[in-house]
Amino acid sequence: MRFRFDEKKASQAACLLLNRHGGSMNYMAMIKLLYLADRAALLHCGQPITGDRLVSMPHGPVLSMVLDFINSGSPQAGSAWTEAISPPSNYEVRVLADPGLDELSQFEIGVIEQVDKDYGHFDPWALVKLTHQLPEWHDPEGSSIPIPPEEILRCEGKSAETIERIAKDAEELWFFDRLTESSRDAG
Repeated sequence: MRFRFDEKKASQAACLLLNRHGGSMNYMAMIKLLYLADRAALLHCGQPITGDRLVSMPHGPVLSMVLDFINSGSPQAGSAWTEAISPPSNYEVRVLADPGLDELSQFEIGVIEQVDKDYGHFDPWALVKLTHQLPEWHDPEGSSIPIPPEEILRCEGKSAETIERIAKDAEELWFFDRLTESSRDAG
């Protein structure tokens, strides 16, 4: 099951969380909250917020590209992420420039706000412990292991038919996004 990673949505979702915490927060806590929000959206409507690749890592599940951005910055200077969010300093990231919320639906904003309400008061290590209890997390023994979205859906009791429908919808959206990108690049 493939989803298109949307850097602008990821940066807006991260900034929404950061702004709810006074403009800065521990980046591990932010990554965990973003993972939980993507997971909640996937379970509720069959589509994550960011579309990022999910992976199990020693400190629990994370969004792969978001972690890469924090560790080494966006691959393109002037990208949505690097314009909106600072590089880490003392394990914290902060809002550099608010990117707004125009890419996020009201549903997605609500999911992020609910996840923050439920878990945003946890310290980073409590979030690690919480995410280690999620059924899709497997100890990668110092490395990383992809988490197929189908596994999350299956672990949370979604039927095979529902998972198949979500996979089909995701594939169609992914294919359409690729066609749209190709048309833009050719024009």
